[in-house]
Amino acid sequence: MAGGAFVSEGSGGRSYEGGVTGFVIITCVVAAMGGLLFGYDLGISGGVTSMEEFLSKFFPEVDRQMHNAKRETAYCKFDNQLLQLFTSSLYLAALVSSFVASAVTRKYGRKISMFIGGLAFLIGALFNAFAMNVAMLIIGRLLLGVGVGFANQSTPVYLSEMAPAKIRGALNIGFQMAITIGILIANLINYGTSKMAVNGWRVSLGLAAVPAVIMVIGSFVLPDTPNSMLERGKYEQAREMLQKIRGADNVDEEFQDLCDACEAAKKVENPWKNIFQQAKYRPALVFCSAIPFFQQITGINVIMFYAPVLFKTLGFADDASLISAVITGVVNVVSTLVSIYAVDRYGRRILFLEGGIQMIVCQIVVGTLIGMKFGTTGSGTLTPATADWILAFICLYVAGFAWSWGPLGWLVPSEICPLEIRPAGQAINVSVNMFFTFLIGQFFLTLLCHMKFGLFYFFGGMVLIMTIFIYFLLPETRGVPIEEMNRVWKQHPFWKRYIPDDAVIGGSEETYVKEV
Repeated sequence: MAGGAFVSEGSGGRSYEGGVTGFVIITCVVAAMGGLLFGYDLGISGGVTSMEEFLSKFFPEVDRQMHNAKRETAYCKFDNQLLQLFTSSLYLAALVSSFVASAVTRKYGRKISMFIGGLAFLIGALFNAFAMNVAMLIIGRLLLGVGVGFANQSTPVYLSEMAPAKIRGALNIGFQMAITIGILIANLINYGTSKMAVNGWRVSLGLAAVPAVIMVIGSFVLPDTPNSMLERGKYEQAREMLQKIRGADNVDEEFQDLCDACEAAKKVENPWKNIFQQAKYRPALVFCSAIPFFQQITGINVIMFYAPVLFKTLGFADDASLISAVITGVVNVVSTLVSIYAVDRYGRRILFLEGGIQMIVCQIVVGTLIGMKFGTTGSGTLTPATADWILAFICLYVAGFAWSWGPLGWLVPSEICPLEIRPAGQAINVSVNMFFTFLIGQFFLTLLCHMKFGLFYFFGGMVLIMTIFIYFLLPETRGVPIEEMNRVWKQHPFWKRYIPDDAVIGGSEETYVKEV
């Protein structure tokens, strides 16, 4: 099979009037705060499930197992399906709600979806903070999942539609940046609340209301995107908004392309039927399904929402496990800044490939170090030196993910779908992401108990497969306007067979393809 394709910057589509305005940057930064919802939850659940007060109140069996040396092995300390359901139930709700969010986003606009997401997350946070039994915990988590499903459906699309093509990557990654900040804040809060004599877990779970309030307020103050306005027939408002976000009066060329895309979208009565049945949407369907699948099968959420539990499993003391989670959170934030800097300068492919190689090496090293100390029996102890090496390579692994599959897993699916299938494509992206996040969350501790250190080799092998997938099948999309993405597929040696000539509209003919 031929290698991947690279489309030169600035030649994949026409260059529109206007530039980068302060208004659009502020708008995208506020919208990206929706990522705080997802990030805070990813970070908070692992710390809470490692707190003894929380375990003794809701999961006494796990608490007894932790303190029963005769039953305990290092790999199986936290193996409990109900405990894992507390973490994973959110993602099951997010999966289902993403399909509802798709219809709402298309019919009523991106802002309404963001508002519903923030409100559901707020109610869920209150349920968890005041929970008296496991049922209240699970109901709260399900409501949080509805919030995540709506926010993750609407926010990346909103960012991609508001941002100019030349900095779309950096602004869209603001969503991932907010996720990483949410994770770090959650880790810091967990460390602080773990020192509280009582109800520290309530504070940790209840503070999820803060990003929810930010999301609700943001949905009121943010403008709607020109694309969304056009979908609902608001042509004059759409032109005025486009002029405002581009900082130019002459936006005729870009506005006409948006109108053409909108008219094509209106002819599509059922975007779900089209994305699955029409060959010209095959690349979008494949990447909206494969990228979120691969993003989760890297094993990153093993680190993100089970970090304190994982470090505690490996023999770190209570404080040390939480501090280690904070350290990985800091690495996550800093490394995402690298992606913001590099994604529109060097492109998506190079970050995917470098990050993949880095993660493969780190998974192999971590699995080997754990295997050398605990073997297959799960008995043994970590020396301080070995613990430091494991933490170091986990941090390198997190860094590789944070400047590659983390942000690009949300960016690329949101920028490759034509307007007529965009809500359906994003719903597939979110639902696949949430489904496999649910599976990882529900079964990781059980898999760790049974596969032991080999689980890290499994994740490393999956990263190898997905890196090869990216190398051969993903073309470079840097600097290409969303409405002209078919031109990129048409020039790819594999995907060109699916794109008819009449599906390529606008742009110059100067684009060239270079085999990689």
